[in-house]
Amino acid sequence: QAQLVESGGGLVQPGGSLRLSCTASGFTMALSSIGWFRQAPGREREGISVISSSGDSATYVDSVKGRFTISRDNAKNTVFLQMNSLKPEDTAVYYCAADPRRVGSLMSRFYDYWGRGTQVTVSS
Repeated sequence: QAQLVESGGGLVQPGGSLRLSCTASGFTMALSSIGWFRQAPGREREGISVISSSGDSATYVDSVKGRFTISRDNAKNTVFLQMNSLKPEDTAVYYCAADPRRVGSLMSRFYDYWGRGTQVTVSS
């Protein structure tokens, strides 16, 4: 059974950093593109970053470019999201998801497997 588990969320002050992890089991993560999504209260879920299966390419939504970095360690079945210069508007539940077809899109409909999310709160 495919499973993704996010970790690393928490409460951080504006300007601070967090590193999220997404660990997979039950399927070959190395053959999938992996995306990070977030959903703030009252807002639709949005794709913020996706990394190719090999890790040699990544895409970011404009709102996080230059602040967030996605990476992966296929040997450990884990994808990371390093988040720096966090802003209150980054507050959301963050999800990782796997796209076995490797479309590389930020649209959620291309993703088959989802984690349950981890809360990130940016507040002073």
